Order: sequence, then structure tokens, then C-alpha cells
Amino acid sequence: MRATVDRAGLDPQGRLPKVQVRRVRKGDLAKVKDVFEQSFGDFLERQLGTRPRQAFNGAQYVHHRWLMEPWGCFVAEEDNAKIVGAALAVTWGTLGLVGPVAVLTHYHNQTIAQQLMRAVQDFFDENKATLHGAVTYPTSSKHLALYHKFGYKPKSLTAVMSRALDRAGVRGAVVKPPVAKGTLTVRRFSSLEETKKKAALARIHRITNGVCRGLELAKEVEIVEGLALGDTLLLERGAELVGFAIYHAPGVSEAPTGSLYVKYLAIDPRQRKVEHLEQAVSAIEELAQEQGFQRVILPVYLRYWIAYSTLVKCGYQVDFTMVRMQKGKPEDYEDAADLVLDDWR
Repeated sequence: MRATVDRAGLDPQGRLPKVQVRRVRKGDLAKVKDVFEQSFGDFLERQLGTRPRQAFNGAQYVHHRWLMEPWGCFVAEEDNAKIVGAALAVTWGTLGLVGPVAVLTHYHNQTIAQQLMRAVQDFFDENKATLHGAVTYPTSSKHLALYHKFGYKPKSLTAVMSRALDRAGVRGAVVKPPVAKGTLTVRRFSSLEETKKKAALARIHRITNGVCRGLELAKEVEIVEGLALGDTLLLERGAELVGFAIYHAPGVSEAPTGSLYVKYLAIDPRQRKVEHLEQAVSAIEELAQEQGFQRVILPVYLRYWIAYSTLVKCGYQVDFTMVRMQKGKPEDYEDAADLVLDDWR
């Protein structure tokens, strides 16, 4: 659904500024990518004292998100010529996610990020998203203040965790916990016949709706397969779907160089056994090993404490943490017992 936001914003004095917010066009994609790399590179240099070679370690966010949700991607443009800021947003059913949001350093403190956020909020309202979310840096007062202005409240931390794989897939000194043997099988969404994919998406929706009413990830599953960004693993017992995992492989996806990255993983809340999560993680690791990747990256929201504890037991370590920001209803939908790994970045 389209939101009517192609209009110039107002500066604090109520005057029309030189910067106008509009939707991203195909010809903007490379420039938007540069804005994100430059602005977050500047931010990380201020935070760390040294500039990273790549702000996101090779992960990319722009092209496939624009193809998946073009009406949720916005730029701030100066004099109809120079893109100085950008914001990406997507709806997962009734959940609206915003980020990254970035403005070139020399254009800070001109309300440009606020104009971008207004466009995003209009987009969420048009699409009837009842819960809005973002993930940001807990050490950045500027980022926290921006989201606070729009009613977002800080919740718990998201830990981005990883484990290095050697050529044999061994954890070094870490002993892999035994995975319960059962009748669960693993296959890829891309291996299904076209006539069976719709039914698989319906089974995935039953799981996500059990985690959060109205949560829908069909667009994520389809764009990952359609653009060959990765795939979705289906953990099954006979005709029953026990869990699934949407993963990205390096390229033009959100996976950093050399790493297999999980965007979303969930075990059916009706069957939330730790051994099922362990089997899913084991299947992801085997896949990463087969494809020659050096690391597996798994994000986890720390309110899902059992899921986090399971990853620790499996030998995963925290690379960095970010804070989840939320507004709307149901604001506190998370059940700490749910076995979910999700990334709202």
C-alpha cells in the first residue's frame, strides 16, 4: 500500500528547506548504499577511534530491501540533486521495522532524520502496522533521542553472536552438546515444487502468528529465494513443520563476508523443545560448512533467554550488542520461553 509522503518537510521555523524526502528510485540504489557506508563509517570511527574498512563488514541492505518493499524506502535529497540521507523500512505483517536510518555527517542537526522518520511512520500507518520496532546503538545518545522523539522505548538488548568454523566444522576447544536424535528432517524451501511453496508459507505463518499475532514473513522467504540471497531451512516431522530458519549467504545480502547469517529462526511455540533449536543450529552449521563459510552468525533478543542460553551452550559468543526499541501494541508480546532468533536491524 502506498503512503503519500513525497513532499518537502519543514524546518524548525516552518520554512521549506532545501532538502526533500521522497521514495527511493532504482537509480538511487548505489548512492543510498554510499550514504549508509559513509555515515555509519563516520559514526563507528567516532566510537572506536579508528575507521573500519567496511561499515557493515560486507553486509548489504539496500537493493533487496528496495525490491521487497519499495514503498518503505526513502531518501532525503538536497536541491533535487544530492542524496544526503536515507531510511529503509519493511512490514512483517502487523510488525513494522525501521532501519538503517542515516544522514551524512555534514547534514546532521537539520531535522533531516526526523523528516525521514515521519515518512516511515506514515508508511507504517498506511499499512496498519500495530507494533513498530527498531534496533540501534545503546551508546549513541543521538540515535536513542531520534527514536524517542517518535515514541519508541528501549527494551532489552539484541546480541549478535557468532562461532567460527574450521575446515572440519569443529568448535576448537568447545565441545558440541549432543543433539537429540529423532525423526526431524531438514530441507530447503527452494527445493519444494512450486505448487507446494504456498502451503509451506502457510505453515511458516502459523508458527510466526503463534510467536506474535499478525507476524508474517512470506515476503522475506520469497525475496531470499527469488534473488538467491540464501534460502529457508524447513525443520519437519513428517508433514508437520516444527521450525524454520531464513538465512543469508554473502553476496548482495545482509550476510557479512565469509559468514552464513540467520535473519529469522523460530521453533513452533507448541513444540518449543531446546533439542529442536539445537537441531536447527546444527543444520545451519552443516550447511555453512558444506558451502565453505568461516563463520555462522546468529542474532538473539535477550528476552528470549532460553534461546540465548542455548546458543551459549552451543559455543556461540557475543560479537556486539544493540538495543531494541519498540512502540505500539502489543508492545510486550515476547514470551521468554519462545525459541526465536530474530534480527530487527
